[in-house]
Amino acid sequence: MTKRSLFKLIAVPVISLALFSCGGDGSKGPRPGGDTIAVNLYEVQPEKAVYFDKYPGTVVALMQVDIRAEVEGYVTGIFFKEGEHVKKGQKLYSIDDSKYQASVNQAEANVRVAASNLDQAQKDADRYIYLNKQEAVAKQLLDHALTTLQNAKNQVTAAKQDLKKAHTDLGYSIIKAPFDGTIGISQVKVGNTVSTGQTILNTISTDDPMAVDIVVNEKQIPRFIKLKQKNSPVADSMFTLQLSDNSLFGHVGRISLIDRGVNPQTGSITVRLVFQNSSSLLRTGMSCTVRVRNDDTSLQLLIPSKAIVEQMGEFFVYVAKDTLIQGTDTTRKVQAPSLHAIQKKVAQGQTIGGRVIIRTGIQSGDRVIVDGVQKLHDGSMIKTGKLGESKK
Repeated sequence: MTKRSLFKLIAVPVISLALFSCGGDGSKGPRPGGDTIAVNLYEVQPEKAVYFDKYPGTVVALMQVDIRAEVEGYVTGIFFKEGEHVKKGQKLYSIDDSKYQASVNQAEANVRVAASNLDQAQKDADRYIYLNKQEAVAKQLLDHALTTLQNAKNQVTAAKQDLKKAHTDLGYSIIKAPFDGTIGISQVKVGNTVSTGQTILNTISTDDPMAVDIVVNEKQIPRFIKLKQKNSPVADSMFTLQLSDNSLFGHVGRISLIDRGVNPQTGSITVRLVFQNSSSLLRTGMSCTVRVRNDDTSLQLLIPSKAIVEQMGEFFVYVAKDTLIQGTDTTRKVQAPSLHAIQKKVAQGQTIGGRVIIRTGIQSGDRVIVDGVQKLHDGSMIKTGKLGESKK
């Protein structure tokens, strides 16, 4: 026997054994009547969706100023409670006024001296005018007298201005609230020295109403312009405020202004809303969420959020599809109907409670798998536990 014949005798049994071990056809697909995964289905139907677009917001005061001293000296009195509401013109601080009172006294004395000099200059001028009419005095003396009279008048004017400034400085030693609002924690104590225009004594801001600033994409400018034009004096729920503890603020808002320009680096623009704040719950600097009600009346496709699977930053759902699979019995081939899970990539929209708006990827009438999705892969055989799960 040649080597070639011997190889054929060895190879044939090995190939036969391999085919027997693989079941003959080598198929890896699901067999008819094999294990299936129990799932629940949700039939997708279009419906009207009422939801809110949410924007991070920051509470700001409509007016806020730092209180600074207009004169220097040490603080002699504080006349308010920190954090309280103050009225316009209310006395807040006093600064030592001894030198400013002295300046007033001196300015008043200078006014009296200047007035006396003016009186004397007026008498001299009147005398020289009379004598000049009688041609009893040199013209040069009359000119000197008139010049002296004008200088005396100017001195009186200057003295009165000095007195006015002294009174102003004395008034600045009492610092008053520039408008109604809430005053903060004092940055100085009694006895501290303050410098003119430099030392910040406190900060005061308006507290009712309050503003909330949000930043929106420039693509939404037309929408917000329309919303601003639709602002109505009758309160509605178009703009509501969600606080950091997830509670809803008790007043609805309205658009006050849209900023003058778009930030070219971010492509965004600031929109300011105004809310009544009679409860003083809103405070400057608070973080919150502005909810803008969707006014789109078109029907939407919503599914339970638990039906959505995330993979590598993309979102998918499984849709139940009827298919036919081949099988055999002892005498003939048969076709058995079966449900399979087909994976669909979807684009999500707004979340509403426990459901999500689906923009693309599925259509009305699709049966979406809502339970058992963690066991599925594309093409899995499934069976239904409950068809048409109730909407939540």
